Amino acid sequence: MASYLEVWKREGPELVPLDADRITIGSHVSNDVVLSADRTVSRLHAVLEAFPAGWSLRDMGSRNGTFVNGRKLSGERVLAPGDEVRIGRTRLVLRGSGHGEHTTTEAAQPAPVLTRRERDVLVALCRPVLSGDVFTEPASIRAVAAELVVSEAAVKQHLLNLYDKFAIYGVDNRRLELANQAIRRGAVSIADLRRPPPSS
Repeated sequence: MASYLEVWKREGPELVPLDADRITIGSHVSNDVVLSADRTVSRLHAVLEAFPAGWSLRDMGSRNGTFVNGRKLSGERVLAPGDEVRIGRTRLVLRGSGHGEHTTTEAAQPAPVLTRRERDVLVALCRPVLSGDVFTEPASIRAVAAELVVSEAAVKQHLLNLYDKFAIYGVDNRRLELANQAIRRGAVSIADLRRPPPSS
């Protein structure tokens, strides 16, 4: 499939292929992407449209707005692979490299080799994905430190090592990018997030 949406639900992500030129998103069953379980989503909330160069997203006058990478959408916006869309309380991520028969979905690289403690930090960082809310922000350094019963300085050092291992440089929110890559590349699974925190 050339492009698809990751639609994040409590049980994990659902992959929705973008195989039409116009994809409607909303709570009504007539939409291509139905978010009926999210009561903060309008009947017809947003529309994705395909162009030769990629996908464009437009809010359809929804009650609660549409957000792309944490910023409220005004008008129309061209999406890039990896962009995070928030519709109501639902998080969607565009995957793939564009639209049309000549595009291919970029396979996620495997996760780097991690120490046990680095993995613990990643799981704590990603744990908010199981809260009922949108996973717009991973856990704070303070929250990770509290969960693992370590100092904030220790968490910061582990995060620096993880940024290097996942090659995360020059982005505004490195913790958010790290959390996304950890889940996308299989370093952290939904099952990991459901396990209780390790005892110190």
